Amino acid sequence: MMAPAVNWARPRLHPLHAILLGFPIALFSAALATDITYLRTAEIQWSNFSAWLIAGALVFGGLVGVWAIVDLLVARRREGGGRALAYVVALALMWILGLINAFQHSRDAWSSVGTTGLVLSILSAVLALAAGWIAYSGAVVREVAR
Repeated sequence: MMAPAVNWARPRLHPLHAILLGFPIALFSAALATDITYLRTAEIQWSNFSAWLIAGALVFGGLVGVWAIVDLLVARRREGGGRALAYVVALALMWILGLINAFQHSRDAWSSVGTTGLVLSILSAVLALAAGWIAYSGAVVREVAR
């Protein structure tokens, strides 16, 4: 009797890379939530929370970005790396807009968030989610048993 064929789908990311990617996704999303809360309450501490969340997202986003660039260089040799390039571009845009957002949030009170800070937080969070989508939507299917 022959064993049934089983297909397993696995993401292209190394498990540690995937864990690190979770931080900018969560932290940029949380910064967006605290920006919205600040705009609704005018309690300055919410703006401070946003600034710290953005700073943490930038630290982990930088680590993920460096890892993704190394993976891009390796993938280019192997398979062309179109998906890897899109992933690096999404991460780079996320990080650059996040850095601009960090500078925006370093300003005083209402001017730190306002329309500009909120838009930058939205864009950073959306780009972090897009990077996660790109990273996980291209699962590799391999056959384990035949």
